[in-house]
Amino acid sequence: MFAIIAELGWPVWPLILASILALALIIERGVALQRKKVVPAALLSDVLGIWRKRQLTSDVVAKLEANSPLGRVLAAGLRNERTNREGAMQQIEAAGAVVANRLTKNLTLLGSIGSIAPLLGLLGTVVGMIAIFASQQAGSNPQDLARGISVALYSTALGIIIAVPSVLAYRYFKRLVDDYLVDMEEQAERLLEAVYAGARPDRTERS
Repeated sequence: MFAIIAELGWPVWPLILASILALALIIERGVALQRKKVVPAALLSDVLGIWRKRQLTSDVVAKLEANSPLGRVLAAGLRNERTNREGAMQQIEAAGAVVANRLTKNLTLLGSIGSIAPLLGLLGTVVGMIAIFASQQAGSNPQDLARGISVALYSTALGIIIAVPSVLAYRYFKRLVDDYLVDMEEQAERLLEAVYAGARPDRTERS
């Protein structure tokens, strides 16, 4: 394997760098986008319980905002509980936009790696083929020519190997973020129902 990498020359290094970066991004997003970190299961019920007991303070809201992305969205609504519902919804939407931006952090880069990795692999193959056909020694020996072409094609294969998991991970994380945002929107609406419409506890806490 190392011998093939050495034979591929400089075109293989961008592919190696892309593979390391893609792996790092997948691990980072996989850890950051765990459901318990983004949308804690019992957070809305806890918030509604505190609100009903009239124990909401600025410190409690600040801790809620730092708790998770969902906490930030709910805190935006609670900070505006003395205004009308429309004003609170605007604040929630603004907080949701910030949360969405942070949840999609690095996903564009991961998708870009999945798109350009095959092109980098093709570039390595083309460069290798040019070097092969420019060599008089390779042209005089069919076995050397065949081996040179085989080694050059490894670059394209490596690019595809990097691209496939990168694209799959990008689409998975993108869908995961979309699901989280829908879930947060639903929970924010249930919070507003409780705060502004006096919804019954069994209705507001129902999942």
